[in-house]
Amino acid sequence: MSASQNFISANTPMGANLVVGGATFRVWGGNAKAVYVVRRDFDMNLPTHWTKNDADLLVNIGGAHWAGFFPGVKEGDEYRLWVVGGTEGFKRDPYARELSFTDWPSNNCIVCDPAGYPWHDAGFRPPAFNDLLIYQFHIGVFYAVDANGKDIRPGRVSKYLDVLGRLKYLADLGVNAIMPLPIAEFQTPSSRGYNGTDIFSPEMDYAVQGADLPRYLALVNQLLAERNQPKLTAPQLAGQANQLKAMIDLFHLYGIAVILDVVYNHAGPGFNEESIEYFDQPANRTDDNRLYFVRDEEAGGRVFRYAEGNVRQFLINNAKFFLDEYHVDGLRYDQVTVIDRKGGWFFCQDLTSTVRFVKPTAIQIAEYWGDIRELAVLSPPNGMGFDAGYSPRLRDAIRDVIQQSTAGASSSIEMTRIRDALYPPPNYPNAWRAFQCIENHDLLDDNHTGNDKQPRIAALADSNDHRSWFACSRARVANGLLLTAPGIPMLFMGQEFLEDKSWKDDPNASNLFIWWAGLEGQDKATSDHHRFTRDLLWLRRKHPALRGEGLNVFHCPAGGKVIAFHRWLPGIGRDIVVVASLFETTFYDHSYRLGFPQSGHWNEVFNSDIYQNWFNSGAQGNPGGIDASDPGMDNLPASAGITLPANSLLIFARDWGDF
Repeated sequence: MSASQNFISANTPMGANLVVGGATFRVWGGNAKAVYVVRRDFDMNLPTHWTKNDADLLVNIGGAHWAGFFPGVKEGDEYRLWVVGGTEGFKRDPYARELSFTDWPSNNCIVCDPAGYPWHDAGFRPPAFNDLLIYQFHIGVFYAVDANGKDIRPGRVSKYLDVLGRLKYLADLGVNAIMPLPIAEFQTPSSRGYNGTDIFSPEMDYAVQGADLPRYLALVNQLLAERNQPKLTAPQLAGQANQLKAMIDLFHLYGIAVILDVVYNHAGPGFNEESIEYFDQPANRTDDNRLYFVRDEEAGGRVFRYAEGNVRQFLINNAKFFLDEYHVDGLRYDQVTVIDRKGGWFFCQDLTSTVRFVKPTAIQIAEYWGDIRELAVLSPPNGMGFDAGYSPRLRDAIRDVIQQSTAGASSSIEMTRIRDALYPPPNYPNAWRAFQCIENHDLLDDNHTGNDKQPRIAALADSNDHRSWFACSRARVANGLLLTAPGIPMLFMGQEFLEDKSWKDDPNASNLFIWWAGLEGQDKATSDHHRFTRDLLWLRRKHPALRGEGLNVFHCPAGGKVIAFHRWLPGIGRDIVVVASLFETTFYDHSYRLGFPQSGHWNEVFNSDIYQNWFNSGAQGNPGGIDASDPGMDNLPASAGITLPANSLLIFARDWGDF
């Protein structure tokens, strides 16, 4: 007898879903001859006593979809699919919300109640897209300490709940969004996350189990109490799904949005025969008889079959799933270039339109390196409809200029590259749509070689001494330009405190971990640069012109080492002037003259020179501000002489900001 068809209709959701008295199951089976839902008998040992019978048989409800209702199923029950046809045998549900910790890599699927976690974030609203300040990190190697504060990362994968140990640090730093590298289940010992195999199930290695849980529960409840929120119980924090939800929930309570990095251009490698790579696949697999994938490979994995409607819907459902069930505030889409190149243009349009309909406040960021870059951010039908797109122009310009500066005082520096890169990429509808970074997980990956691997800014600024005045001052200029430029800026973990090493996803590579101890008194240059970054992030949050659309790069003399630009809010003003110098000598006594957009008093609201051996009592600058007047200069109506420190970033403003 086949499974009951109670609660089954054309609208029955995919996967396992709890309903009154049990659960519905729905699977896309492709060319399968039969699909069974096999549930674990807890009186027997796995895996030999998993057996199927006719009562487990799903019913073909059309379109190669199989469905059925099973009474008595409850949250936490484990199941597997048995697919008849092709490589017959046990398969994991592609829509499984969670996998068991046992029997890796032949894990069981777990029935989860989407409402099982008690969210506390009802009052949270994510920042406007143009206000975002993003921090990227890798959960597995980011941060982890024991009850005594000792670093326990070496040899141990860090966890979702370990990240909460840096929650208040990140809130204080001034970022308002985090963007962890992908969290989908991958079946390798360690990974950057771009080889996911079960994209609805959070990575189990990032979850805390058993005797370790009480300590983390205490941390979670302490953070909740500080926001006057009710505590969680141990069962509410058990499992990878609830722990990821708790991480997101708490970041929301502390005012920080969460953007997930999702990979829809490929899946794997790391498949086993119970994965979607082998779901209803004959032994002699060809491009024509793969269910979810085409033959093409990307990064060693399989490219999704975008021509198949069920595959497109699978990926779109995944995006909706994280928006709905995990409350995420945006998605960063990996290598949209591959999706487009492999026939996914219309899929991208459907994806972005659906996500925008489901959650208009969720930003969609495309890593798109196509020749016509604006195709990522233009609205359909002319573009794919993402909100923001990666732009390498400012990144490459800043890195090249910093590299040029290392030749010394007589170096030739092409500041005109910075000038051109500050403006939005051609045909971008808005300046804020450019996603900007000068460090990221790809550039700094220790696994990369040749031009694919770049030094961190501190090492680029002085290859011999990463803590010299040259390294620190040039790094301040580089990061200062990033954080005052139009676009959405992103910092990579450790960038805020002058980290100088590449990174690796391997917990055994402890020599490449970001060095938190430097902030604890072991390296003053580290703590000084952290203070610099923190103050500049908060300054950007205080001055809306630094997040606005107005930009005029008005001063960039040919062959010079100074650049100055005007930021403002169109129609409102709130003017800002940013001046960056890579001269290795100071212009004293207001001897450097440049234009200003208005006559009158301008406050010096930021001076990077004070952060060299904080507080730098010998810092040069313009305390009390400057007064601009006639004559005009640089095609602006006024001008002023300023004191311009060596290797520095100055910011002048008409007001002191919003808070």
